[in-house]
Amino acid sequence: MSELGARWDPMVDERFVHRVRAFTAERIAPDADRIDREDVYPVEIMRALAREGFSAIFMPEQLGGGGQSHRHALTVFEEVSYASAAVGISLITVLQAQTILRLFGNPGLQARYLPKLASGLLASYALTEANHGSDIRTLDTSASFDGNNWVLNGEKSFITSGSAAEFFIILAQTAKGVSAFAVPRDLPGVSTYEGSNSATFGLRNGPHINLVLKDVAIPEDHLIGEDGKGVRAAVTTLDYSRTMAAGISMGIARAAFDQALERATHRVVFDEKVIQKQGIQWYFADMLTRIDAARLLNARAADALDAGVDLSRYPSEAKLFAAKTATDVASLCVQICGAYGVMESAPYGRYLRDAKAYEIAGGSPETLKNTLAKAIQKF
Repeated sequence: MSELGARWDPMVDERFVHRVRAFTAERIAPDADRIDREDVYPVEIMRALAREGFSAIFMPEQLGGGGQSHRHALTVFEEVSYASAAVGISLITVLQAQTILRLFGNPGLQARYLPKLASGLLASYALTEANHGSDIRTLDTSASFDGNNWVLNGEKSFITSGSAAEFFIILAQTAKGVSAFAVPRDLPGVSTYEGSNSATFGLRNGPHINLVLKDVAIPEDHLIGEDGKGVRAAVTTLDYSRTMAAGISMGIARAAFDQALERATHRVVFDEKVIQKQGIQWYFADMLTRIDAARLLNARAADALDAGVDLSRYPSEAKLFAAKTATDVASLCVQICGAYGVMESAPYGRYLRDAKAYEIAGGSPETLKNTLAKAIQKF
């Protein structure tokens, strides 16, 4: 383990960190290249994460979680993504389902689904529509109440983790506005298919699917929060997941840094090791400084989640800075490693593709800057 990886947050129990690292080294890292190459959802790894208690570490104990802080959750996301960002992105859609139910779900809905999510129920956050993209203020998917059930009709597009999800969080238009719903996959009228743009070059955890809802009847209590208040619930949930997205980016950056440092330390060029060249040393010094700065900002964002304050500020800052750092670090590590850096047998192509994909996914830089601009105007 490199010195970079050996240091960690003093607010997180060191034994917990080592337990997560041992799990990822044994169960995730050996399968990371295959998951990326074959573009498959890592079902068995996700089940194993749940069995270890890692997929719900921040949830209250009475709801099946570990009762720990969001810094502990951040630890999980960074360490998992150090081995495979595809597993990290699989985990984040479960966290999104857990978070929206924990913050806005009624007690019955929480009791029914949160323990299942903690035990390995696979979830997807299905917001996007082809005609609306990131704009979820008005939607084509509709929901009407027939006196007994909510009935949903419509189609969601480009849904992450949808290829294996057993449970969906859906936004739909009702008479009162956009509302959020919990939708089990096995209900009549729920189906999926792969659209023409289902595959991405990074964060490959299975094809992004289209989700079709045709006269899907769900119980009245599967409305999450208030009717017409779904946008607020969804956006608040994204504030929480953006911090974990920043953790995923840091996992990628650390992995690229450690791999490149290992090679530079042993590779001899023109009678000296690559790391002995001052230009290369400066590259590593710059990368280390940015990684350390990003991790501190990530920790601040996790504290904001625990306190429930500044949710539009710190998670957006963390995601913005960490995602750009990961892309820059991964790119520079390719440069340091020369011809080996661009070989398919080397891991750097995966790091660079994953890092760049997450600069855009989960909140693009432009979206995050707009969010921060609004926060600044409230100072």
